[in-house]
Amino acid sequence: MLRFIRQANAGNGALRNLQALTSGMAQLSQINSSFFPGHCDVARRLAQRLDFHASFVQCIGQIYVRWDGAGVPGLKGDAIAPAMLCVTLAQDAVLFHRSGGLDSAVAMARERSGGAYAPRMVETFCERASALFRGLDQEPTWDAVLRMEPGARPVLDETRFDAACDVIADYTDIKSPYLLNHSRGVAELAERAAERYGLSPADAVLLRRAGLLHDIGRVGVSAAIWGKPGALSESDWGKVRLHPYYTGRIFARSEMLTRIAALAVLHHERLDGSGYHRGLGANALNPAARILAAADVYQAMTEPRPHRPAFSDDAAAEQLQQAARGGALDADAVRAVLSAAGHAFVPTGTQKRLAAGLSEREAEVLRLLARGNTMKQIAAQLTISYKTVDRHVQNVYTKIGVNTRAGATLFAMEHGLVDPRAQ
Repeated sequence: MLRFIRQANAGNGALRNLQALTSGMAQLSQINSSFFPGHCDVARRLAQRLDFHASFVQCIGQIYVRWDGAGVPGLKGDAIAPAMLCVTLAQDAVLFHRSGGLDSAVAMARERSGGAYAPRMVETFCERASALFRGLDQEPTWDAVLRMEPGARPVLDETRFDAACDVIADYTDIKSPYLLNHSRGVAELAERAAERYGLSPADAVLLRRAGLLHDIGRVGVSAAIWGKPGALSESDWGKVRLHPYYTGRIFARSEMLTRIAALAVLHHERLDGSGYHRGLGANALNPAARILAAADVYQAMTEPRPHRPAFSDDAAAEQLQQAARGGALDADAVRAVLSAAGHAFVPTGTQKRLAAGLSEREAEVLRLLARGNTMKQIAAQLTISYKTVDRHVQNVYTKIGVNTRAGATLFAMEHGLVDPRAQ
């Protein structure tokens, strides 16, 4: 944990590093009670939405188990899915093999036998370790991994593919409370703008999918950087500028995803060459890329960030028009995006039915919870008691079927309960 904190704050100076380390150590007590269970909650929910088999959904919620029952959740021995026991051992064995070789991996497994790992599995691993590690010094390819998949390889139809894109968007945006539903917002705005611009229906669909997937590269950059309240350092900016590149690399192994990624990676490019990560100019940016860039800017401006509150619709529109006048954004793309944004409203006189039978107050509490507010902060904002907030939170968890803040946040994103302008 200390290593990750130092990496996330590299180049920020001794004082900032010390503050980050102190803050991180103060949160150690939450690792088992909140952090690990939250990972499991979100993993299970995403697996369900990706239509994995129920046995896999159950298995993936056991990411942090130990054979001796000391992990999270507190399952023990044969109550743990064998697949997850195998994955846990394999994960650690690969790390030790990379850093210390075969003997190091075998010694580690034997030392933890009966603790983290199942003794019989350790015995089998140690007996065959030499053969199991053969070839791992070379980079394994995805084709080799996919060849190991038993049975027929599943193929997604258009509907399931779009559902998978939605899942990836939510997985991306849960990286930070400031980014919740950002990708969905960009996707919807870009698709509507494409229709107003006069692009074909196929291009509008491509833009929606690119909007959903454009920010997956953010996952490769520390959450500490995305949550910084002040100016980013030169080192921070270097990492931020790489996130479109990461998006392209993540989707480079699938023909269909590569086509979407080719557009998605352009969302920070500008007509005058001032964008990133490639610094492309107008000649390299087609209408779809210009629309995606304008939609991303507008959506981001109407959302809060750690260093500023959300812009009003009018202020965001003025910023886009200024960027168009200055030659960074395409004027026609900006007009299409602003037209699309102007029609994005819920007709008055209609009452939205809330998901899972939540009351308006429970939905309010859930929105604030998803934004990272503490129970005390929620009580202050809603002018209610701490005890009342706690009761609402427990009711929300029961109604939506989750046990952690992370799971509740994902539910809120899935059902459009997060106001992108709220803090």
